Amino acid sequence: MSDEVEPGFVRVRLDLSYDGSGFSGWAKQASGRRTVQGDIEDALRTVTRSGETTYELTVAGRTDAGVHARGQVAHVDLPEALWAEHREKLLKRLAGRLSRDVRVWRAAEAPAGFNARFAAVWRRYVYRVGDQPGGVDPLLRNHVLWHDWELDVAAMDAAAKSLVGEHDFAAYAKKREGATTIREILDFGVRRREDGIVEIEVRADAFCHNQVRSMVGALLFVGDGHRDVEWPRRVLDAHVRNSAVHVVRPVGLTLEEVGYPADDQLAARQGETRRVRVRGQA
Repeated sequence: MSDEVEPGFVRVRLDLSYDGSGFSGWAKQASGRRTVQGDIEDALRTVTRSGETTYELTVAGRTDAGVHARGQVAHVDLPEALWAEHREKLLKRLAGRLSRDVRVWRAAEAPAGFNARFAAVWRRYVYRVGDQPGGVDPLLRNHVLWHDWELDVAAMDAAAKSLVGEHDFAAYAKKREGATTIREILDFGVRRREDGIVEIEVRADAFCHNQVRSMVGALLFVGDGHRDVEWPRRVLDAHVRNSAVHVVRPVGLTLEEVGYPADDQLAARQGETRRVRVRGQA
């Protein structure tokens, strides 16, 4: 499947972040609900004076409603003349048009072979949880989940480590027609910050729908003593969706970073990803 940029167009990489609290996820919806993609495409159309023409974004990872992003990456193909005209002031104009809960920090011409979704080699998410008896700091309420049981971080970390590697994550994923549930987790760990917030960090080549929040739900059961350390791995090895695994709320989840190979390896990575997972969820 070719991803050649059309003649007369330039591919632009956008690095962005957003507070997902007010969005119904990344992807545009027929219902007209507010989405990150919709807001940015509307702003881009306005600041470039493109009339009725919408230049669609391709994103590294489609976040769900309420999920945040600090290091999201997208690309858009723009006419060369339009890019040349607006590139110098594009960020400032977008900042003036977009709501304060979404920001584009960088817009630059992408190297050959770049595709925000298919050229990515990994995505890194962090889920933040507070287990203090009094609840979560009100200033962090939209970014930290309150769990009203004290958490054993060491047990959670051991359980997380048991899921590292390439596996079929059907037990932790919402199955989608035609999409594989095989993923490779590169790193998975749990730590407690000095301020008491528990951070569950996972890095993988890609994630299935609901996979991260399902795995976090399993780890919380381990952390509060409702399940043993080996339980999340037993769930994984069963290869079927387990009703005992809760999909935790999106409030604590943030896409922190997306990784890409060196420029001369972008095209090869894109081709590899398309062969393995053309219709998979990033």
